Amino acid sequence: MKARLVAAALALLLVASGCSAGSSAFVPDDGSTLAVGFAAEPQNFDFTRTDGAAIPQALLYNVYEGLVKLDDQGRVVPLLADSWTVSQDRLVYDFTLKPGVTFSNGAEFTAEDVKFSINRVKTDWTISIKSKMDVVDRVEVLDPLRARVVLTKPSNAWLFDMASRVGAMFTPTGIADLANKPVGTGPYEVTSRRRGDSILLQANRRFRGPEPAYRTVYLKYYKDPTALNNALLSNGIDVIGTITAPDSIPQFEADSRFNVIQGTTNSEVVLAFNNAKEPLNDVRVRRALTLAIDRKALLATAWANRGTLIGSMVPPTDPWYEDLSAAHPHDPAQARALLAEAGKPALNLRLRIPNLPYAVSSAQVVASQLAEVGVTVTIEPLDFPAVWLKQVFTDHDYDLSIIQHVEARDITTFGRPSFYWGYDSQKTRDLLAKADAGTPEEQVTAMREVARTLSDDAAADWLFLFPNVVAAKKKVTGIVRNQVSESFDLTTLGRSE
Repeated sequence: MKARLVAAALALLLVASGCSAGSSAFVPDDGSTLAVGFAAEPQNFDFTRTDGAAIPQALLYNVYEGLVKLDDQGRVVPLLADSWTVSQDRLVYDFTLKPGVTFSNGAEFTAEDVKFSINRVKTDWTISIKSKMDVVDRVEVLDPLRARVVLTKPSNAWLFDMASRVGAMFTPTGIADLANKPVGTGPYEVTSRRRGDSILLQANRRFRGPEPAYRTVYLKYYKDPTALNNALLSNGIDVIGTITAPDSIPQFEADSRFNVIQGTTNSEVVLAFNNAKEPLNDVRVRRALTLAIDRKALLATAWANRGTLIGSMVPPTDPWYEDLSAAHPHDPAQARALLAEAGKPALNLRLRIPNLPYAVSSAQVVASQLAEVGVTVTIEPLDFPAVWLKQVFTDHDYDLSIIQHVEARDITTFGRPSFYWGYDSQKTRDLLAKADAGTPEEQVTAMREVARTLSDDAAADWLFLFPNVVAAKKKVTGIVRNQVSESFDLTTLGRSE
């Protein structure tokens, strides 16, 4: 998301059947049609100017492709690039492109589009992750199928970031209306949308590879977790992309019609502190709030113990992970002492959250536990994505928030004081720069120090790492266990007869 949310991050149409979101109407199944249910709907289709995880969840790898992608182990693998080489000084990347690739509007994909797309991030994108391209000095077209990218300094992060939405390839003939008409090279294209309900994806007839297992895919959206569950139980959908009501998992596990796949994600559920605003600009207050919250009890209540306690902005799939979950043990007495020391024995704080199930359930626990140390919390649910993104993420109008950050390696957001955390630490920025430019060993060492620094500063409170729990009809195969990219990748799916 920007966060990731938006990681988290966050995600429209049943023209053919005329069904509405929340209904349990049957989706006709001719063997090549799939319906996938989600909780968060995209505000529009333009992830170059609109934050949130829902757009890349729907479009990345399915409609838009990059030179590379992430597999389910978080490894960078080829996509539109057949191969690449890196110079000894780690400044020059030479990509050899796949031949015979066209965009869904018929435009040929060449090295000119690589240059256009990377440059456009720097000139036309407006969301904060555009900064991931700041390290690029220039892009050169060596021939139609070879592109050279020259960096200003060595960067461990750049190629990894190219597997995210920031690395998506565009054609100059396909950007006139990105919010409504995405044009990509992927196996699907968006053919229609019904706001508040669904998106219809159909196989891209110009796609270079074999036709996907499902020629027609409905992405359906349900704000209510019970309605989402009922849609699968009653044949309205075939897959729940991410289960949002953990108490419902056992019923799917016990039902012979379904498979339940559980793995991990990059999605840190974070209690965000507005570090730039009193009283949360005082580290004693932030530490007190962190000590006041029993994360183990919260996980049990909010997500039925299905997630993972982490303690900083690093999931176990990152190479620099270490378990910091015990760094701030639950200690209400020490929390009250720190608040008294800070001259804030009684506080009133606004907890502004997206109106999504995990945030609502977590907020209730947080408010209850903070009340025990003299902090009065007013919970304010905001419509997600539009209102939360505008008021909290963009305008920074909040004291506390709870959001699922879904972008890979989004710990780097704490190196940007303008990010909605409001966290300003020169030490953290220096460590992040050292990690990005260093050897792989130096990167791991520096990134671990970043994670420890954020924990020590109580820059946020990492409530838990969201699990990847998918429920699907048994006919649907190929669902990845770990959700480590921004995409719900339809290209891996198959079907059993």
